[in-house]
Amino acid sequence: MSAKENAAVGQLLELLESRYALRVLWALKDGHPQTFRLLQDSIGSITPNTLNTRIKELRASGLLTHGTSGYTVTTLGADLLKRLNDIQAFATKWAASHTKVAAVKKK
Repeated sequence: MSAKENAAVGQLLELLESRYALRVLWALKDGHPQTFRLLQDSIGSITPNTLNTRIKELRASGLLTHGTSGYTVTTLGADLLKRLNDIQAFATKWAASHTKVAAVKKK
């Protein structure tokens, strides 16, 4: 990977590592617009201040937009979420193997 590619990955990870950033995007993965309040309810224990900050960051990065019906992911954001779907499959596999390892350790 080139230095430029490494820098791009680093920038994206820094954005996504922000508290609740991935959860905001994940809450919008179905493509349906959500108002601020609905988005807050979808995410759960996020303060309005934190949600507002994440929305500003995700909008500035081009992953999120706001229309008359509410917040939605952009085409770029939808592409990211499509690629992150592999994480969901991996998480299911990992959780199953993690449970098996924990059960073996208890014996």
